[in-house]
Amino acid sequence: MAQAMTAAQVTKKIIGRESLFILDVRNEDAFQDWKIEGENFKYLNIPYFELLDGVEEILDQLPTDQDVLVVCAKEGSSIFVADMLEEAGRDVSYLSGGMKAWSEHLEPISLGTLNETGTDQGEVIQFVRIGKGCLSYMVISEGEAVLIDATRMTDVYLDYAASRNVTIKHVFDTHLHADHISGGRDIAEKAGATYWLPPKDATDVTFDYAPLEDGSTVQVGDTAIEVRALYSPGHTIGSTSFIVDQRYLLTGDILFIDSIGRPDLAGLAEDWVGDLRDSLYNTYRDLSPELFVLPAHFMIIEELNTDGSVAEKLSILLANNHGLNIDDEATFRKMVTENLPPQPNAYQDIRETNMGKQTPDLETQREMEVGPNRCAVR
Repeated sequence: MAQAMTAAQVTKKIIGRESLFILDVRNEDAFQDWKIEGENFKYLNIPYFELLDGVEEILDQLPTDQDVLVVCAKEGSSIFVADMLEEAGRDVSYLSGGMKAWSEHLEPISLGTLNETGTDQGEVIQFVRIGKGCLSYMVISEGEAVLIDATRMTDVYLDYAASRNVTIKHVFDTHLHADHISGGRDIAEKAGATYWLPPKDATDVTFDYAPLEDGSTVQVGDTAIEVRALYSPGHTIGSTSFIVDQRYLLTGDILFIDSIGRPDLAGLAEDWVGDLRDSLYNTYRDLSPELFVLPAHFMIIEELNTDGSVAEKLSILLANNHGLNIDDEATFRKMVTENLPPQPNAYQDIRETNMGKQTPDLETQREMEVGPNRCAVR
């Protein structure tokens, strides 16, 4: 029988720039819309139903000198095909849990220490959800932690906090998310923490929250590691960035490494594009260019650093990110509003779930999030 390869193992190959050949047995439209990406990955897409009578016709299309991974939506079809390939004498693996498991894997990566002059240096952990292009953060100091833009895979954060012997004290969402279901409220409840949300994004929510407003500050532990809120609308009307320890700028869905945020997921692109420009061209340009930008998403695999993290100095983005270098405001508006990607899968239902208006079961939540990250304009 074929062996399983986990999402974590595939992630290691991506970060290590290793080679991998993927036989994706989903339908062509699903494959073209969303696939596992790696700099040195190669692909063959043959729908499962075309292989029901055997795999002999594709054997000469599969390499014998590199790992081969069979991928499907949930696992079952890839096991069937992988076992047939094993019977035909090929050594292959299948993706455990399929693309649904791939969508849910979070890879914790340390971004380094904080407060270098203190007795406790603190640390920022970036959780890379590589299958969805989502990024979330944990700031740790003196046995306490702050969590920012958590996904619905709440146990990952809670287990990580337990492994580091820290207590989650505060949970923030930079905005009301439309591309993925937030785990913020659930984690706050389980950890006994305070859940914060920008009030301008919370006019229709059905739950209590702490209002996250410009200038709000939270101290982590007993040391002076400060997390300061910075109002930066444009992706949503309430979008709020964070400055952590005067070293990191967490930009939410406003600024990415190679792209900028989209302003249309509440149907107000023409209204919010001006806010987006103001946040990018005024608010951020008034900050120290030495800050490291930590976005809530990445768009393409090339944005990953050699250690798998997604981070870059603001000065580099000010020089190289096309969205930050359009002098004419009319040209900027045209570029943003006329280059919008397809909207995220089920984004209206996701927004209502994050408002507390819907309570879908786990399987429905998974279906709602199927597909790639679509929060950026590039």
